[in-house]
Amino acid sequence: MQEGIAGGQGKRIFGILGGGWRSEFYLRIAKALPELFEIGEMWMRDSRKAREMELKWGVKATSDLEGFLSRRAFDFAVVSLSRSAAPEYIIRLSEAGIPVLTETPPADSLEGLRYLYQRTHSGQGIQVAEQFIRQPLHAARLAVVNSGMLGGVSHVQVSAGHGYHGISLIRHLLGVGFEEAEISGEQLISPIVQGPGRAGLPSEELLVDSRQDLALLKFGGKSAVYDFSYDQYFSAIRRNRVLIRGYRGELEGTEIRYLKDYRTPVATQMQRVDAGQAGDLEGYYHKGILAGGEWVYQNPFPGARLSDEELAMASCLLDMAAYTAGGPAFYSLAEACQDQYLSLLMGEAIRSGQTLISERQVWAEL
Repeated sequence: MQEGIAGGQGKRIFGILGGGWRSEFYLRIAKALPELFEIGEMWMRDSRKAREMELKWGVKATSDLEGFLSRRAFDFAVVSLSRSAAPEYIIRLSEAGIPVLTETPPADSLEGLRYLYQRTHSGQGIQVAEQFIRQPLHAARLAVVNSGMLGGVSHVQVSAGHGYHGISLIRHLLGVGFEEAEISGEQLISPIVQGPGRAGLPSEELLVDSRQDLALLKFGGKSAVYDFSYDQYFSAIRRNRVLIRGYRGELEGTEIRYLKDYRTPVATQMQRVDAGQAGDLEGYYHKGILAGGEWVYQNPFPGARLSDEELAMASCLLDMAAYTAGGPAFYSLAEACQDQYLSLLMGEAIRSGQTLISERQVWAEL
């Protein structure tokens, strides 16, 4: 084990299981922040892919799982595998006493979630890299909600992340934990000009089907509208939308409207601040988000040229290092299981056209 994490000094050294598209986010973070992060070793099933990753990224990579576990050249391991494969390796790491930061979702079915939670002794030593609530704009929105400016929030509309990511945003914006949820929904299909994907732009203009999932979720006196099409992740013409309503005001997109007192309405905009623009020679990076002259989000990694997604993931890594050294939990396996459970239930409600009610699961707090 490396020294220095407990005191908050030195590099945070982590291992990675997986060599796919998602794992490269962690590689870019470590490359952009070498003073903070180092990858001790990577594991992937394919030995050829492991050699390619070594050459491309200059990190040690192996297809020998036993060697990867026994060398333990890291303080914690990031599991960046498919939702069907991840539980097996999370359990294996847990049994070896290795702290785990796993990507979402932790399993692909309700049975898989239950089994994983029980086999890992209620998720001991496991945290989840649910990054959406840490992306700068969402983190700023949460800060506004938590400030009390809007009063108690009772309704949100979220069109900003699929499935479990959307559920995570909804739960945190509403302040909902493991409460019973009533869920109904449907799917709409409409035409759209095909946009780019992970591999970039399509080779020609094509008209394709866009599938839009709509759901209404009720948590007692609180409610949420979930609205998402996968086109939003890459499309230039389908944008994200978030509406948050409290009894003193609401936040729509980046505009905040609230009552200073019952006679005095106030409107202000959240303003993104980036260095390196319009002749600024400081270098390009994200500084933070202002609202009414106050910082509601400040980049914890100033100077690093990272995307919003990478900033969020880097903050997960930093908190995981602190957790590994005895610090507080930040996103438990129980929370991630609840996100995925409600996402699975939402998918079933959309497919069946029925209104479904969640049941308390093994991971729910007493």
